[in-house]
Amino acid sequence: MTKELKQAALDYHALPAPGKIGIAITKPCESQLDLSLAYTPGVAEPVRAIAADKESAYKYTIKGNLVAVVTDGTAVLGLGNVGALAGKPVMEGKAVLFKRFANIDVFDIEVDSETPEQFIETVERIASTFGGINLEDIAAPHCFEIEKRLVEKLDIPVFHDDQHGTAIIIAAGLMNALELQGKAIETAKIVCLGAGAAGIASMRLLISLGAQRENLRLIDRQGVIRSARSGLNEYKQAFAIETDDVTLEDAMNNADVFIGVSGPNLVSKEMLASMADNPTVFALSNPDPEISPELAHSVRSDLIMATGRSDYPNQVNNVLGFPFIFRGALDVRARMINEEMKVAAVKALCALAHEPVPDEVLKAYQVEAMSFGADYIIPKPMDARLMDYVASAVAQAAVESGVAALPYPDHYPPAL
Repeated sequence: MTKELKQAALDYHALPAPGKIGIAITKPCESQLDLSLAYTPGVAEPVRAIAADKESAYKYTIKGNLVAVVTDGTAVLGLGNVGALAGKPVMEGKAVLFKRFANIDVFDIEVDSETPEQFIETVERIASTFGGINLEDIAAPHCFEIEKRLVEKLDIPVFHDDQHGTAIIIAAGLMNALELQGKAIETAKIVCLGAGAAGIASMRLLISLGAQRENLRLIDRQGVIRSARSGLNEYKQAFAIETDDVTLEDAMNNADVFIGVSGPNLVSKEMLASMADNPTVFALSNPDPEISPELAHSVRSDLIMATGRSDYPNQVNNVLGFPFIFRGALDVRARMINEEMKVAAVKALCALAHEPVPDEVLKAYQVEAMSFGADYIIPKPMDARLMDYVASAVAQAAVESGVAALPYPDHYPPAL
């Protein structure tokens, strides 16, 4: 980033008022009567109603449309453990995306905690304020335990976007890429470089979609996670397989798919050349991919490629998922976001990419044409149809899987 762009970023966050979000008043507040209804004595009536029936909070407060975006600052972007407070600009940014794309209100919460137990206790104690919890930028392996225990403790959706949001977009893009490449997920050899939150969650979701565990190669800094290794934590151990592959180079030989959620320039042209015919490469390290698209396309003319960057085709961008996943979950008052809802989101994104692209999307991206193919395997974030496709699919899955307190909403498109 240039010096000028760095200053522009600082100015954007500082001017004309510090930060990116604020609080809006949603009711009239112009007269003495308004004030008496908003606060004392009128406010006592919803207080009494909620004390008598806690479900009334969804009727009389913002709870049902309010999500907490919560971090401990241990894994902020690619900057690492910068601390809770330094993570606040990112959490405010997440709030902007929730509001812009799904009209969901957000409080960002930065927790100074020394242990997962402290973090879990903090979130548990404040959870009644919210309709859902979005965990963000929490380092692995603690993120797995934190999410698991909060899901068990709370009766509202808890969703770690760095795990499941990333996994859902990867899976949607990959299913479409495999279709175009004439391959099936059930038989594809899939290599994933990076065994943190995104890598492990992606492999779990791909298994739910039909991938075979013996065809997966999950790789960390010590190489392929295999049965012969010792000292693996429980999350990596679940992907330890019997294989002679030890290094990334070994794993890439005859692989159909490479997914990188690791670091820049870790895949060589020789590794790419050793992959199977018609490979799919998701090099998602940001801002510098595991292999640059320019180098990749110079080596293989038969590949489909995605990155995490907006200046290349097929950007794997979590904003395609989390706002609409929470929208669907909140609208049926789901008590969790389960595997059925995640798979539904994947299938909805896959389906939308097959549809003709509206003119307003073409204008937003300043292109004359865009259609399902090697350079368009996942929808664009500015596509307004994401709400109809993803939110409705998630809501329907919540209802059908028995985790929703409300029926499928009347204002949604007809359920499939």
